[in-house]
Amino acid sequence: MTRHRTVSIALACVLVLLGPSLVAAKMLVPMDLTQKNHLKAYGLAFWSLTQGSNVEWLLNYRGGAFLMEDLEILRRRAVIMGVTFEEISPGNEASIRKEIESENMEAVLLEKPPRVAIYTPPDKQPWDDAVTLALTYAEVPYDTIWDEDVLDGRLSEYDWLHL
Repeated sequence: MTRHRTVSIALACVLVLLGPSLVAAKMLVPMDLTQKNHLKAYGLAFWSLTQGSNVEWLLNYRGGAFLMEDLEILRRRAVIMGVTFEEISPGNEASIRKEIESENMEAVLLEKPPRVAIYTPPDKQPWDDAVTLALTYAEVPYDTIWDEDVLDGRLSEYDWLHL
């Protein structure tokens, strides 16, 4: 009986100490004024999708924040990109979701990265277009297409086309 009780107490102590790390936390990427690098934050969300992780876009919450799995690889990538992020506990996540439900806000699940194209002449330089500059800086990959591509029916290959 004493040994059983000792094992039970030891197990309880381990669970108390490890408990918070056993519960899945989330990573919040704010898009309000606390964000140091808004464009790179979009790039981080895009990159997360390319790695197979879903991202929630919290429309009208903290400037349209992103909620992601709290993965070490995402944290490292955010630091490298200069993106501000916060660890969100399950309790904080529940509070955020409650606020979103009660206000003019929405959580949109993103499951795959969009295929992006820019409609631009072949001889145009990247710095001739603000969207090209923004996507390049944000590290969001894109294709360039022109008249021949449209006539060849390539528009259906893309989810987003910038004109």
